[in-house]
Amino acid sequence: MNDIMLDLETMGTGPTAAIMAIGAVEFDLQAKTPGREFYEVVDLDSAMKAGGTVDASTILWWMQQSDAAREAFKRPGIEIRSALGLFAMWVFNCGGSSASVWGNGAAFDNVILRSAYDRLGLTAPWSFRNDRCFRTVKAMHPAIDWPYQGTAHNALDDAKSQAVYLMEVVKCSKKSQ
Repeated sequence: MNDIMLDLETMGTGPTAAIMAIGAVEFDLQAKTPGREFYEVVDLDSAMKAGGTVDASTILWWMQQSDAAREAFKRPGIEIRSALGLFAMWVFNCGGSSASVWGNGAAFDNVILRSAYDRLGLTAPWSFRNDRCFRTVKAMHPAIDWPYQGTAHNALDDAKSQAVYLMEVVKCSKKSQ
């Protein structure tokens, strides 16, 4: 497996948004099988002390989300540097810098996470050449049914659902050839 679907929960929408959770799942795009999972809730205070920013509009948006989505943040998170270190080790075990990392938006998940690594003087565990945009693929295939499973706006559940959708796109594309 050499593909990773990444999803972040943040307190902003810009490249320096404070990260509240990192969720990811490795998957085999050709075999259409999921693999190992990664999930960490991040201590918001540590993310902000590391230069993460917060937008009032995002706080208001989170207040409108389900209790289930907000539930994850009631437990203590780990320090942002530790979360990034754990994620880097996980990516290393999933193919390291050769892994393709998919995010839901060309300017969101991957950019925000890479920015957090940069602000802390750390190296992102994947090559910028392997950044992939799930949102673009999804927009190109609007007719494909996407039965979301899990809690919306839970980083791991979002990553898993996005990976399933992407694997379905590949499956449907092969059928039409």
